Amino acid sequence: MNFDHIYESCRLCPRNCRVNRHLSTGFCGCGDTVKAARAALHHWEEPCISGTRGSGTVFFSGCTLGCCFCQNYAISQENFGKEITIKELSHIFLRLQEEGAHNINLVTATQYLPSVLKALDLVKSRLSIPVVYNCGGYESEEIIKELASYVDIWLPDLKYFSSELSSRYSKASDYFNAASKAVKQMINQTGAPRFDSDGVIMEKGVIIRHMVLPGAKEDSIRLLQWMKQELPEEMYYISLMSQYTPFYQSGNFPEINRRITSYEYGKVLDKAIRLGLDQGFMQEKSSAKEEYTPPFDLKGIY
Repeated sequence: MNFDHIYESCRLCPRNCRVNRHLSTGFCGCGDTVKAARAALHHWEEPCISGTRGSGTVFFSGCTLGCCFCQNYAISQENFGKEITIKELSHIFLRLQEEGAHNINLVTATQYLPSVLKALDLVKSRLSIPVVYNCGGYESEEIIKELASYVDIWLPDLKYFSSELSSRYSKASDYFNAASKAVKQMINQTGAPRFDSDGVIMEKGVIIRHMVLPGAKEDSIRLLQWMKQELPEEMYYISLMSQYTPFYQSGNFPEINRRITSYEYGKVLDKAIRLGLDQGFMQEKSSAKEEYTPPFDLKGIY
């Protein structure tokens, strides 16, 4: 795919808005200039991503999903952030590496891909750490293929199996159809997970995140069953998350306007173990805290 003119008729995500982003915005709420809200070392990713020094995380503004419970809603839905040039973004990548980051972690970058790839091209000869693509899973398989030479580690969500739930909570009835194909392609591109010489920090691979939602444990279990049946064994890690906290517009949906119970998370975790999906990470129930959301204060964006 030629990214040079894609902003003129945007099809970077499965929504295929085909909006001319030089003149307007699509569903993501973004124009043609990169906007970001934070670029700093982040210590709250999975242990093999954050390590001891932190992940060099760039939080981009806007999002191709519309999750009513998004903990990063200030940037994803309200579009807080500062516009930066491609050259400035490339300098941010190098600075994060100099600060000791284990990797460059691109959070919700899809809506700015043409610009992000140009920034990576400017510094690829000087980057010696992996690039992580941290996304909501709602990606185009075609776009994933185009990123094969740029992305070392994929960190996608796999949020829903049910189209009813994905439509209700994330305004994307085709979520699973898109995300399931995207995840398979990510695994095909990276192969089996690979770690550093100490076996601690991931250098290549896929970690699939799933956050259990209140009242939706059966949907989580259906997702786990699909993963067992459709994804190659030992070719990915799973990160089963209990951190759901009612944020943003959760109050509009009474059934999810609460934290999950230990029983709900336990049932999903037990199923994962019984299916043999035990290569990865789980969270303690105490992870459901607002302080796990980083401050979006434009740190590192200048």
